[in-house]
Amino acid sequence: MAVFPMLTVNGDRLNRSLYQLAEIGKLPNGGVSRVAFTTEDLLARQLVQSWMVEAGMTVFIDAAGNIIGRYAGQCEGAPALATGSHIDTVPVAGRYDGCLGVVAGVEMVRVLNENKIRLRHPLEVIVFTDEERSVIGSKAMAGEIREGPEYYVRLDGTPIQPCLEKIGGDWSKIRSAKRYRSDIAAFVELHVEQGGVLEHLGIPIGVVDGIVGQYRFAVTVIGRMNHAGTTPMHLRKDALVAAAQIVLAVNRIAVEIPGDQVATVGYFTVSPNATNTVPGKVDLRIDLRDLSQNHLEYLLALLKKELDAIATASQTEITMRQTLQIMPTLAADPIKAVIQEVCERLDLPYTRLPSRAGHDAQEIGRFTDMGMIFVPSRNGISHSEDEYTSPEECTQGGNVLLQTFLELDKIYGV
Repeated sequence: MAVFPMLTVNGDRLNRSLYQLAEIGKLPNGGVSRVAFTTEDLLARQLVQSWMVEAGMTVFIDAAGNIIGRYAGQCEGAPALATGSHIDTVPVAGRYDGCLGVVAGVEMVRVLNENKIRLRHPLEVIVFTDEERSVIGSKAMAGEIREGPEYYVRLDGTPIQPCLEKIGGDWSKIRSAKRYRSDIAAFVELHVEQGGVLEHLGIPIGVVDGIVGQYRFAVTVIGRMNHAGTTPMHLRKDALVAAAQIVLAVNRIAVEIPGDQVATVGYFTVSPNATNTVPGKVDLRIDLRDLSQNHLEYLLALLKKELDAIATASQTEITMRQTLQIMPTLAADPIKAVIQEVCERLDLPYTRLPSRAGHDAQEIGRFTDMGMIFVPSRNGISHSEDEYTSPEECTQGGNVLLQTFLELDKIYGV
């Protein structure tokens, strides 16, 4: 495989840019708060755009508010090779989630521009809008936007229209943000793992097989509220006992059924929640994830069977309503192969693994070839002030990204 062995990212500059970005919205304990559409988000977007221009890119903001930095290629009209991520954060975040992918993309173009290298394809570095809540930026680019702006109302009640206007977008033209395979031939996102697999294995690079599908369900158990002292055990319709059996069933499906799925009950409320009262109602939420759509459907069928049996045995009424259905997106085999070959050339151990968290790449992979590169997260922590990936690990990820794009430029047609 022909690569440029001497071409590497400037690790000091890459990490300095990460720290500079983290100063915007910096919290007292070292974390970052940069929720989409806030003043902090706007300032960060301005900073990244200035970096893009300095690196030789032209900058465009589409109707969804996505920032697109474009570095021209040799072949006019060729589809782009794209990378990027997001710079918005959850209310209390670290400095790496999303930001590493954006900064590494900018750094890649900086290196190419400094060395006066133009690939055959144009390169795009994309900052996607509001990944942490609505994913509106990458969904719009994939043509997956929901009808009606009311779906995208902010938690504080602010309509989406003025939010997009604030960052240069336009809800009335949001359909124009849709891209096609003829626009983007391949997309690769560098990201911190946000889990502990790489650190546990002592491996610096993860080659992502795909991004899991997510099924979520709201479950309600209706029993009969009654006196805890005077109601004999055999005459009870205890909603909490039934709900506890559901929790165990969900865990059993995740642990005992062959596969790589995960399942969680992370929300649970009991009514009336009184010590001396047999619970009459329980609301709970189930989160089910796997890389295979067929396997998710199989697990769902098993879950429904379990709930029917629990309802019969406990004499309760159990209803389940799906609240989220995100389809899995598999990484493209050619991209995975290139990432692996690059790791071998750079003498960086790697492993294959799924992404169990959602990413912008999941949406982009619905219309073109997608791949992801993971670097370790210390203690598997993310969405926290304690999120940390070492400067060396960030640099290693940046070098794998750079070399991957140099090779993808050869294998994708123009």
